[in-house]
Amino acid sequence: MTVKRISQFFNPKSVAVIGASNRTNRAGYVVMRNLLQGGFNGPIMPVTPKYKAVHGVLAYPTIDVLPQIPDLAVICTNKEHCCKIIEQLGEKGCKNAIIIASGFDKALKEALINTAKKAEVNILGPNSLGLLIPRIGLNASFSHMVAKPGKIAFVSQSAAVCSTILDWAKTKDIGFSYFVSVGDCGDIDFDELVDFLGRDANTQAILLYIDNIEHTRRFISAARAAAFSKPVIAIKTGKTAAGADAAIAHTGGNQGSDAVYDAMFQRAGMLRVNDLRELFAATQTLALHPKLLKQEALTILTNGGGPGVMSVDTLIQSSGKLAELSKETIAKLNQVLPQHTSFANPVDIYGDSDPRRYQKALEILVKAPEVDNLLILHSPSALAPSEDFATIIAETVNKIPKMQRPYVMTNFMGETAAYEARKVCQAAGIPTYRTPEGAVAAYMHLIQYRRNQKHLTQTPESLLDSDNIHTDAAAAIIENHLQEKMHYLPTHDAAPLLNCYQINCIATQHAYTPTEAREYAEKMGFPVALKLVSPNIPSKSDVGGVVLNLNDGDEVEQTAFNMLLRINETYPDAQIDGFALQRMATRAGGQELRIAVKTDPNFGPVILLGEAGTALNFDLAAVALPPLNMNLAKYLIAAASDKGFIKEKHLPTKIDKYTLCAMLTRVSQMVVENPDIKSLELNPVLALQGKFQVLDACIELEKYQAGSRIKRLAIRPYPKELEQEITLKDGSMALLRPIRPEDEEAHREFDNKLTKEDRYKRFFGEMPQFSHEQLAKMTQIDYDREMAFIVTQRRDDVWQTLGVSRVLMDPDNLVAEFAVVVRSDIKGLGLGRILMQSVIDHCKRQKVEKIEGLTLPENAGMIGLAKKLGFKVTRDFEEGTIVMTMPLA
Repeated sequence: MTVKRISQFFNPKSVAVIGASNRTNRAGYVVMRNLLQGGFNGPIMPVTPKYKAVHGVLAYPTIDVLPQIPDLAVICTNKEHCCKIIEQLGEKGCKNAIIIASGFDKALKEALINTAKKAEVNILGPNSLGLLIPRIGLNASFSHMVAKPGKIAFVSQSAAVCSTILDWAKTKDIGFSYFVSVGDCGDIDFDELVDFLGRDANTQAILLYIDNIEHTRRFISAARAAAFSKPVIAIKTGKTAAGADAAIAHTGGNQGSDAVYDAMFQRAGMLRVNDLRELFAATQTLALHPKLLKQEALTILTNGGGPGVMSVDTLIQSSGKLAELSKETIAKLNQVLPQHTSFANPVDIYGDSDPRRYQKALEILVKAPEVDNLLILHSPSALAPSEDFATIIAETVNKIPKMQRPYVMTNFMGETAAYEARKVCQAAGIPTYRTPEGAVAAYMHLIQYRRNQKHLTQTPESLLDSDNIHTDAAAAIIENHLQEKMHYLPTHDAAPLLNCYQINCIATQHAYTPTEAREYAEKMGFPVALKLVSPNIPSKSDVGGVVLNLNDGDEVEQTAFNMLLRINETYPDAQIDGFALQRMATRAGGQELRIAVKTDPNFGPVILLGEAGTALNFDLAAVALPPLNMNLAKYLIAAASDKGFIKEKHLPTKIDKYTLCAMLTRVSQMVVENPDIKSLELNPVLALQGKFQVLDACIELEKYQAGSRIKRLAIRPYPKELEQEITLKDGSMALLRPIRPEDEEAHREFDNKLTKEDRYKRFFGEMPQFSHEQLAKMTQIDYDREMAFIVTQRRDDVWQTLGVSRVLMDPDNLVAEFAVVVRSDIKGLGLGRILMQSVIDHCKRQKVEKIEGLTLPENAGMIGLAKKLGFKVTRDFEEGTIVMTMPLA
């Protein structure tokens, strides 16, 4: 499925209902009724041999006699007939179908998918409630309710949740741009829909209800691109083991770890909510009012002490924080409010407040520079109806221009008294909630969304010793082990591989027998640690396979004998490969961590961080998806600390976060560059005095066979294979390579060295200097969706960017748009040709059908170069531009 085909699916000009019925308890009856009542402006053609007409509309006995090819078919028959119907639709030429029927077992679902592929019919479902596009009057659904037009898109795997959302939206007067029930995702899936909706101008927010994601890499790519421009909010079921089993039974697929889904949502810049209540709250804050907060502190204005206290408790328990009012603001409040008023935060103006007192306090708070976010609480009052208070609040807030006022939310407590007040606030565009706790929970969604968005755009540091990584040596070590059928690498075998990535491992000797262990220990010097070596015992400490502080040879030998006897009793079938001996490391004042890499069935390799111990599963560790950079490693450490997976003890020195970030980044790089690493355990890792040393390691190898080695990762890593050394016309060497997030500052300097004329030619007009957010989007790209090549050269001991080419491919790989710019002060070195050729070569690798670029008529250099390289150059007189095209297919 491509975005182009999704666009056709979502813009039908005619609809056929297969299995239409006049019986009120049939799906074919409800779908026909909904289509007719929705106001769809196109032919609606019921297909059934049982009736001459359905709902008064002429019916057709079979698909082949339809008077025209329907753009969309809604199949309302039993599941047993669906494959045959799909064949008939394909023969007729219909390309899109919704399948309402449910109960497909695995074999029937596979048969349906295969039939649809052969017939070239796109499927929404099975087990779909249908599709609603209110803007065009399309209600091709089995729903009991209609949807009004709006700017929110909702996509769900659960038909029951669809019905619930529609019911709730009606009470809140919320509309939808698209309302899509994907059902069992037989064909059309979340990744394609999010990609389409992220580009759709009619959609300002995307809501998702997810049981499982099948195409994880495509989904992350689409979600991250969408989240750059609009909120993407998701419920993911299956947080518990029982819930995961229920989700698998519902939609099939593989659930994987919920902690990995958490990591994925954060990495993509999405907001995850836990239940429908939170989804409703997040919709009112983010989807309807998608303003990114400037700061995170909250100010509270209330006419009741109790609600104010409840709000503060909820805020602090949710890791939020209160704003601190300035002395100037407090002085202004003191002048207009009664003396008994509390001028702390919350600002409590007491229950005898009338609308005028609210207005006075509000006029001060909305203008206070320290008030970035304001929650207004109101308990019902006998002095005036709640509606009067809401009117004053709405008028006072909306007097201030949106860009100059804080983010304002309201809570009108009660039901009957508060109902009309909430309607006033909704009409004024002010989010409103039924309870103080609900308002604070919704506010924390904004905070989490803000943090996730910052994660998307923060610039990572560069690793100081990144040039000391020995990738080729690491690959050779792995290949040698695999040729020797060695799939389990204990510490002494893993150390050389870890050292290739500057991961320090303690010196280890391998002994095959207790006597040999004694001999090595006596040579090493005491005290020593003795550890069992076995690929079959994952946690040696649990079975007495690790003994520390052995002080002489006799003790080492006897301990080794006893260890073998004990293991033979508890693990009689285990393969024992001898013993590992190490000098005792100084642990005083240090902390022991555990770093692991495991393979998730959906997302591939994932990195885990926690405290050293006997077990490190997804529930006891912070989780991140590779590839990591220094910023992402920092977030992983912060998550481990916040969730209590790493407890910083009262030690003389704290953990060196920078060095730990560097180590995690190198672990990520090792896993990314070596797909034959199936799993990895570094346990424990001793953190002491700013250094990290691996005391025990285990690496599992397995020859990777499943197609592209890069595809095993949920996120495409930096394509190092595209780096190329080049020679410029002046004889100097430079590096042509894809852009990286770390290039932001160099890119800013590059842009600063463009003349005003060159910037005008590149951007087709006057362009202000780029902000950090704009530069982040230019440097932190998704290599699956776009590409930017830079020519970089070391000048004055600093790597400088000399030129940039950009390629943006459409989702269907039909057309790629390109742009090239060279630094103004170093032209004449052949950089333009090199960068243009990088565009052509990349588009050929991606199997793009046509390359297209625009330039201004006065840009003679670009026009001439394009002609030399084989581009067709034409003039668009209406737009005043030169169009450069090159067909590749």
